[in-house]
Amino acid sequence: MMFNVEDYVFNQKTGHIGKVIGFGHQIIKSGYTTTLKVLVVESETFSHRRFVEEDLYSAWIRWPGTAQHFQLLLKGGH
Repeated sequence: MMFNVEDYVFNQKTGHIGKVIGFGHQIIKSGYTTTLKVLVVESETFSHRRFVEEDLYSAWIRWPGTAQHFQLLLKGGH
């Protein structure tokens, strides 16, 4: 599955929800793998919101929420 900037995603390892803001690379076993840079707005493990998390591309799945729900998360609503 391909992700684009502005897509909403869910991290299967951390449970964070956010918006893709960019891409990166990480060296694993002498090769490069793609990472996603995500503006996280929903996190039960951190008290602060709106931080950037970078993780392997494979850790993320498309988040089925709507753009309107994402905006509510940005404003602190659930």
